[in-house]
Amino acid sequence: MDIRTFQPGDETAQVTVYNGAACLFPGFKPSKVEDVQRRTRARGFDPTARFYAVGKGEVVGYCVLEPGQGRVSFPWCRRGHGAAAGPLFEAAVRSARDRGLDKLFAAYRADWQAVHAFFEGNGFAQAREMVNYHLDVTDLPTAATRPSLPISPLERADLPAVADMGRGVVRLPDDKLEAYFFDNPYFPAEAVSVMRSKADGSPVAVGLGLERPTYADVRQIDVKAPCFRLGAFGTEGLHVKRVNGLFSFLVRSPEVATPNGLSLLTEACEGMTDGSVHALAAQAPSDAPHLVAFYARFFREQGRFPVFERSLTDTAAVAELLSA
Repeated sequence: MDIRTFQPGDETAQVTVYNGAACLFPGFKPSKVEDVQRRTRARGFDPTARFYAVGKGEVVGYCVLEPGQGRVSFPWCRRGHGAAAGPLFEAAVRSARDRGLDKLFAAYRADWQAVHAFFEGNGFAQAREMVNYHLDVTDLPTAATRPSLPISPLERADLPAVADMGRGVVRLPDDKLEAYFFDNPYFPAEAVSVMRSKADGSPVAVGLGLERPTYADVRQIDVKAPCFRLGAFGTEGLHVKRVNGLFSFLVRSPEVATPNGLSLLTEACEGMTDGSVHALAAQAPSDAPHLVAFYARFFREQGRFPVFERSLTDTAAVAELLSA
């Protein structure tokens, strides 16, 4: 058995491997060749970060590393070829280290226990859950009244304050935030609002509201799928699901998350004017308890999925991982 990187035409074999290996898992949705081709033909695709196990001239397994995110896939293998899983995963981990990544993560459905067990057996630990929420617009909280503090559009000068608010939640480094907010092809900077101190105008909270009729209706998507939602704080730089009516916020002081969050929710809803939003969507990481408490109080939980992480900076631990 050989391990090699991507070659044109591997898309069909990859789909065959995945559909055959994952079809018995809860909530399985078949992969399509055109979906894989869309990724392999996209600008920036890195063929050296996708690994394939080949036996007797045919692909029997694969594992995907997403270097820009640090995300790694489960090593999917044809039935009867499970021995390829270890070498495939080892190739992905070595590639991540060679690229200078300091951490890997994986995210799968909460009910795919065998996949969880694989990552846990290879040195990963659950870092958090991503919790999905929705709220019918007819159920908006009556407490969402006019804000007591001024709200205005995000400015570039606000980014250091936003970075500080997002410590432990926002996943991008500070120097990537300007491009994320001001050059994002999927939402305009005007979608982001800042609540400011009356004393000095400094940001005390920031909120984001998305309205795009072509994006998915939160009531019609698989809420258990491990999909990060576009615009939700904590999903920056990741592959995301574009959902219409997404609301998300951060606060400088967690103890005032409720009043500030309600004010920003009002602001976001008043900016949704084309009539396409019938239900709001939200997503929050479980290790931000003040955000989870807000959404749990005013939204309805739809589902959640775990995120597993593994450090690559512990040399001894990584050596153990690669020899497992």
